[in-house]
Amino acid sequence: MASIEMSHIVKKYGDGFPAVNDVSLDIADGEFMILVGPSGCGKSTLLRMIVGLEDITSGDMVIAGNRVNDKAPRDRNLSMVFQNYALYPHLTVYENIAFPLRLAKVPDDEVRRRVDEAADVLELREHLERKPANLSGGQRQRVAMGRAIVRAADAFLFDEPLSNLDAKLRGQMRTEIARLQRRLGITTVYVTHDQTEAMTLGDRVCVLRKGVIQQVASPRELYEQPVNLFVAGFIGSPPMNFLPASVSGNALQTPFGAIELDEERAKKVSGHDLLLVGIRPEYFEDASLVDEAKKPRGTTFTARVDVTEWLGDAQYAYIPYEAPADVTEQLKELSRELDSDQLRTQAVVSIDSTSRIREGREAEFWLDTRKVHVFDPKTGENLTRDAEAGRRLTEEAAEDRIEQVERAKV
Repeated sequence: MASIEMSHIVKKYGDGFPAVNDVSLDIADGEFMILVGPSGCGKSTLLRMIVGLEDITSGDMVIAGNRVNDKAPRDRNLSMVFQNYALYPHLTVYENIAFPLRLAKVPDDEVRRRVDEAADVLELREHLERKPANLSGGQRQRVAMGRAIVRAADAFLFDEPLSNLDAKLRGQMRTEIARLQRRLGITTVYVTHDQTEAMTLGDRVCVLRKGVIQQVASPRELYEQPVNLFVAGFIGSPPMNFLPASVSGNALQTPFGAIELDEERAKKVSGHDLLLVGIRPEYFEDASLVDEAKKPRGTTFTARVDVTEWLGDAQYAYIPYEAPADVTEQLKELSRELDSDQLRTQAVVSIDSTSRIREGREAEFWLDTRKVHVFDPKTGENLTRDAEAGRRLTEEAAEDRIEQVERAKV
């Protein structure tokens, strides 16, 4: 196992475009780090620079205390699992897993021992004599993981390994990868554009935008304390709602009425003409189903519902609203960058599946105003972010994962 330290890493191509721009990131020994972001954000390029498949334009890449900028991939002792499995179709599962050991001229007895151990961990023992063409997608990905395990590498690198699998199989493989990483306790860097994978797998998540790090934090900190509009819009499904607002005393005037702020948050937003209020869909509720003791903690408002979606265990209501032209254009631009079609001038409201709210009618909603975020639309900065609370969330997550790893070893 080994730590990975990146200091001011830059990757520029021939036209001078920085695919990765001044990235500094420390990954602790045994940590599960996720690199996430929309297409073209530089996450795969960064992973390929770690393993040595891409040259580094400037900066330092340090693995296990050694600067590796000029080392070939074979000399870095890293194992990489690719999106397309990269298996040899003419070899059996056994020989595919054993391939890196054959290259290293490891004795046959040791090869057998390591392959058998990996096969037991990944439940591949009964498939060792089969060819990749006769395996399912999930089994092929486990073979690729087995080949990484037998190398006894310092770190695992995953490049969107589940994107070729169907939704059900992706869920199963997420669980297997998480269980495997905790059992082995090996440093892991995992690239994905799927925020579900990012939020469920990683100790920490690094959110990238156009080659620049936006925020590095635990999944819970990213969700509860996003540093800017981009992170807030990227993390969460459905994404966070952004409503235009103006300041009036200690209240924000929004299309859904006034939102009262506590004194501390009111100070942070004073002096701004136009703001964006960030509200996650689950911060809303059907007002008729809210406990009376809970209602004073938020505010109620009436709005006309355009569309409803009933999913069995949940229900979404879509509420259109008016917004200034510049806000509308900003949300459209953010939607294009995030590959999302939901950041528009409508609010997505999550309500209980038992709610009788219907589309085309007015309904009363309750909003938990304690959880709203306020953003500066010019800079994208989250003006009401509690950095100290966010730091505690990440520290707690780190402590929890250390305990999980220790339990897995036992």
